[in-house]
Amino acid sequence: MYIVAQCLGAVCGCGLVKAFQKTYYNTYGGGANELADGYSKGTGLGAEIIGTFVLVYTVFSATDPKRNARDSHVPVLAPLPIGFAVFMVHLATIPITGTGINPARSFGAAVMYGKEKAWDDQWLFWVGPMIGAAIAAFYHQFVLRAGAVKALGSSRST
Repeated sequence: MYIVAQCLGAVCGCGLVKAFQKTYYNTYGGGANELADGYSKGTGLGAEIIGTFVLVYTVFSATDPKRNARDSHVPVLAPLPIGFAVFMVHLATIPITGTGINPARSFGAAVMYGKEKAWDDQWLFWVGPMIGAAIAAFYHQFVLRAGAVKALGSSRST
């Protein structure tokens, strides 16, 4: 239900932009993501995977409830590294794919814009973020957390 709600929200949001900012909407292609000319589908997929990995990894790291007590102030500051990650990912991937990193946003823009080019590579904006998020989740849970547990266990045994 969450994914459906996200997609419906994206369609509604794009519909509002289309209704109230028609000139900008048409000038900028309805905000629809598309693979830029001169880039292969593999490059676009890689950009979406890496971009989403960076964002999801940052969110997990900045909001991890198992941080040390000395870092207890960090959750209050979590929006700063997350916002910075979004900014950096956009700088890197806007020229390649327009920066999807959120399948629902890409879907909503494609639905409202309705042109064929918006749908040509729509799969990139679903598959890339899903792979990137899965890798970030795996890395955070099984590599970083496992290392932290091992380090904590060895320091307690001494």
